[in-house]
Amino acid sequence: MNKISRKGFLKIAAAAAMSGVTAGALAACNAASSSTAAPAASGAAGTYIPGTYEGTAEGISSTVKVTMTFSDSAVTDVVVDTSGETASYGAAAADQLREQLMAAGSAEIDGVSGSTITSDAVMKAAKSCYAQAKGEATVTSVQLPTGDENDWLGKEPDIDEAAITETVDTDILIVGAGNGGMGAAAYAAAHGLNFRVIEQNGNVQDTRHWVGAVDGFGAQAQGIKMDRAKLLSEISRYASGKCDQRVVKTWINESGEMIGFIRSIMEDKYGVKMVYTYGDEAKWPAENAEHNTDYMYPEIEYTYDRSSGAARNELLLDYIRELGYDVDFKTSLAKLEKDSTGRITGIIAQSTEDDHFIRYNANKGVLLACGGFPGNPYMMEQLDPLGTSVTTACSYSPADKGYGIRAAVWAGANFDKEAAPMLFDRGIVAPGVDGGYVASDSAFGGKAFPGPIRQYNPGTQPFLKVNRNGERFANESSPYNDIVYAAAHQPGRVYAQICDANVLEDAKRFHTIGCSAQTRAGGEKYFQGKVDEAVAAGTLFVCDTIEELADKLGFTGEAKDTFLATVDRYNELYDKQNDEDFGKPAYRLSAIRTAPFYGCWLGASLLCTEQGIAINDKGQALDNDNKPMPGLYVTGDMSGSFFANNYPCLMAGVAMGRTLTYAIKAIKQMGGLE
Repeated sequence: MNKISRKGFLKIAAAAAMSGVTAGALAACNAASSSTAAPAASGAAGTYIPGTYEGTAEGISSTVKVTMTFSDSAVTDVVVDTSGETASYGAAAADQLREQLMAAGSAEIDGVSGSTITSDAVMKAAKSCYAQAKGEATVTSVQLPTGDENDWLGKEPDIDEAAITETVDTDILIVGAGNGGMGAAAYAAAHGLNFRVIEQNGNVQDTRHWVGAVDGFGAQAQGIKMDRAKLLSEISRYASGKCDQRVVKTWINESGEMIGFIRSIMEDKYGVKMVYTYGDEAKWPAENAEHNTDYMYPEIEYTYDRSSGAARNELLLDYIRELGYDVDFKTSLAKLEKDSTGRITGIIAQSTEDDHFIRYNANKGVLLACGGFPGNPYMMEQLDPLGTSVTTACSYSPADKGYGIRAAVWAGANFDKEAAPMLFDRGIVAPGVDGGYVASDSAFGGKAFPGPIRQYNPGTQPFLKVNRNGERFANESSPYNDIVYAAAHQPGRVYAQICDANVLEDAKRFHTIGCSAQTRAGGEKYFQGKVDEAVAAGTLFVCDTIEELADKLGFTGEAKDTFLATVDRYNELYDKQNDEDFGKPAYRLSAIRTAPFYGCWLGASLLCTEQGIAINDKGQALDNDNKPMPGLYVTGDMSGSFFANNYPCLMAGVAMGRTLTYAIKAIKQMGGLE
């Protein structure tokens, strides 16, 4: 676990001015670099080697280039090329940035307001020019690609050996300090293994609190014994048969042990009580199967008492630190390395603080736990155009941009061929807003989803839902993502949800499960909090009459007439207790007669993507011939072979259960523990 000294890296890092993995955006119109005269920045005679030098760095959507001409004592000319940046921001800032560099006498300039990322890139590129002019630089600047709107993958960076100024040797390297990475680290620490963890951000990543496990602790006490064969079949059915059933079986067979290990830390060591759902609470009522598909559910979903403010990933960090380990924060994966036999031997990483490169040699293997790509619009639009088109809000980590997936593909790994997003029917938006991205100058890739609220939980309840024509278009009693996919065929790819004053009474009867159960379990206080938040955001309307609600939702003319007729028809179906139009179970029908009336527009809220690198039942990455890649393991949202084309939303906690199960499985494999 000893690090080699960083002595000497600062000089090379400053000279190379290497960019970190940064935000990207839409390519924009060209902006000519300025060549007007400005006062020359000067220093002492003999400070510089006369000549013209070029430096580059990654901007928000392009490689920014700075060309500087030096006399022996001054900068005599600067050309700044930001033509590939956002037209009205970074591209338009070239002249101002040039003037600042001419006047400053160094690369440290104020930059241009509203063009922070472009300004930072110009400063990095200028640092390289200064270092070269001082004779300090022999290393070519290296840029880590972000992809673009035409090519999400980009090319693997070619990193000069001279740029690698630090080397770390370990047995096991874990890339990513999220749910999978911290679970793996805790298991490795518990067994005294030699490992390192790196994380591109400055802290452990958000904890996903809910974990699905089969026959774990508490199951026997509750008399639960899962039908494992049926569960395997059900998951395969969700995946349209496109999963690897052996990969699914590892979760089914080993998740009970996994949750027991997590409990030994959370509850036994830190006193944070773990809780779980089971029995009727974990199921839709049996009446659902009379008209709908007969879904099967793993009966136990585990979480923990969060009233103390505990977060699992933070406790796991405390745990490994107590055992003498830590996380190398602000250290980003650049590329995987392999030897002549094809074995993955480690990685090259880059400090996000000062841009120097680090070689991590991993004697026994590398575990990639870097997350999916929901924060990367290049990947979303090119790899999942359908999911992207129906999404209106996001609840993902913006750090999840698919860098681990790209590094694995560069190294020869097999990437799943179909999208598998986790979409929740809770993306509340204002009237008139369509599904899909909108332009955002501050977001990675220049695009963001328009919803101002991460998730509007009551959106999952199976109330009446209509399109912009005022028409009902689907059975609303469905898994979370079914209704948002149905909306892909509707105007604007969004829909309105309507309910009345009996919303909480209805929600209790509906008995949705998983995280959507919060609406009924939280009661009036929880629901009112969600209502107040959405009303304040201009996305929810509470009205005394249906006519007023129709106006607030934006229905006019024929669409308004159709909407009012649809509400009348829905009340008629409720009175009959028979959905003659779409076959919704009677217990999930509701009347819309009692003021106040609630209405809002919804699309999908994107939590994560699960289209990932193909793995086998040991967690090993597979190459394009579906053969194991020695030395490389993958877990979490960047792993594939499990969900294939659709996340089984009604199987609460399965994704996190799989993540933690394969995190431990990989450590067992690399550590020789099985």
